[in-house]
Order: sequence, then C-alpha cells, then structure tokens
Amino acid sequence: MGKTAFLFAGQGAQYSGMGKDLYESSKAAKAVFDMGESIRKGTLDTCFNSDKETLSKTENTQPCLFLTDLACARALEESGVYPDCVAGFSLGEIAALPFAGVLEEREAFSLVCLRADAMAKCGRLHPGGMAAVVKLSNTQVEQICSAFKNIYPVNYNCPGQVACAGDINEIDAFCEAVKQNGGKAIKLMVSGAFHTPYMLQATDVLAERLKDLKVNYPSIKLYSNYTSDLYPSNEDTIKQIIAKQASSSVKWSDIVCKMHEDGVDTFIEVGAGRTLSGLVSKTLTGVKILNVSDSASLAATLEALKD
Repeated sequence: MGKTAFLFAGQGAQYSGMGKDLYESSKAAKAVFDMGESIRKGTLDTCFNSDKETLSKTENTQPCLFLTDLACARALEESGVYPDCVAGFSLGEIAALPFAGVLEEREAFSLVCLRADAMAKCGRLHPGGMAAVVKLSNTQVEQICSAFKNIYPVNYNCPGQVACAGDINEIDAFCEAVKQNGGKAIKLMVSGAFHTPYMLQATDVLAERLKDLKVNYPSIKLYSNYTSDLYPSNEDTIKQIIAKQASSSVKWSDIVCKMHEDGVDTFIEVGAGRTLSGLVSKTLTGVKILNVSDSASLAATLEALKD
C-alpha cells in the first residue's frame, strides 16, 4: 500500500456554511472552531451564516478557511486516518502548520488572522487582478508576463494551467496578450494580487510576528509552497519560508509530483471545495483522490479507504 497525503484547501474555495456540519458531528472539528472563536469573536457566525460578499473579504476568508481546513483534518485524524505527508495551497499551508506540529494551534490561528489583515491591506494599497492561463506552457506564460512591468506568474497549479497576478491596470492587456499567443486567460474574482511583490508588506508583517514565535521541525513531512521542497530543520529558515510564502509564487504542481515520487498514491483534500482534487487529477494518473469537507464526504472517504 502506498502513502497518503492531506492537501489543505486554499482561498477561493470558501462558501457560507462550510464546516458547520462537522462542527455539529465531530468533537475534534468542534474543538478547532471553538479555539478560533475564542480568539476572534464572530468567526463562527461569519463562517456558518454570512453572505458570499462578507465571506469573500480576505480578512474573513482566511481565518474561516483555516478553521475549516484544520477541522476537516482533525476529523479524519479522529476517525483513525493519518497522513504520511501534508501540503497546503497558499492559505492552506498556514492551516497545515499546526497539523504538522510546526506551530501551536492558537498561535497559528492568530498568525493567519494577522496574515489576512495584512494581505487585505496590501490589496487596498495596491489594487490588483488575477487571471488563470490555460493552453500554454509555463515557459510561454512566463515570457508573456515578462513583457509587462507588473504582471507575475503566481500559482503553478497543474500542467497547462498557471494563475498570474499583478497591477489592475495591466491585467486586461495581459489577457489579450495570452489570447494572441494561442492561450486562454480567465479573470478571477479576487481582492488583490496575491503572491506577488505587492504583498511584500504582508511578508514583512509576518516576519516581524514570527520573531516572537517558537517554531518546531514538522512532526510529519510538510511541503513548502515557496520552495516546493520539504520544510527544513533550521528554525530561522522555517520562519523565512512562512513569511515569504505570502509574496512568492505557489509551486503546487511540483509539490504534487514530488509527493507522488515519494510514494504517495492517495491524496485527501481537506477543507472547502474540491479545487485541489481537480488539480491532482490533471497532474497525475492512477492515484486515489478523495476529499473531506463535511460529514457525508468524511464517511465516503473512510469507506473508500477500506478498498
């Protein structure tokens, strides 16, 4: 039997009511949400009852997704399922930190609240846009980006799909350039140019906060968005990786391939939606792809793991 990986979902997968079902059915999931509520009052109401617009604000999205991701992972753990390695997409990596023992849960949640506020502020200071580019190679996308002053490849999602971000005033021209080169650009509904130099102020805020936190070497293998490699053993380097992740590209496709090379044949997405499941299916063949977002999908995943 091969190895199992947990994949923690990222921003964009959020929906009102996420996590509520598990909150009511899993003690482990409830403990995670109650922890978050004790630190940031009103988070449960935002996660379970708010409208799409409210939940889509970065300062709300990230804390709510963090709790949902971690709650789903804890519910799996409660059911006797343990991963051999973990990774999280963008915001999801912060939720993976306490699961892998790098940070204590309360400290990690406080950090994600700080990250959310800092990235939202950057988005207001530097209005940006994002677009997913398909039908072109990574090299072609990088070449098109290089023709623009402030457009960057940010999320290497899967073969043939790269999300790019940058100045709001250049994004339309960038999309047209993609079209002219035989590709297709799909503009994304986001509130900022995430994982670009426009988020450097957020990186600085995180780096300053991390100075006061004790970080540990992961208790299970944890892959970094920033390097696409396993987290290092050096405490200072770990802190740098966590801070830089906010303003650097997400090397997701590389992470998935490296997990597979290490023997992973079962990928379980934890958190809202099935975005990461779709990216894995476009990257690898012959692997088992499951997800846990509520009690029904938890039950289905547990049943599938018996096979």
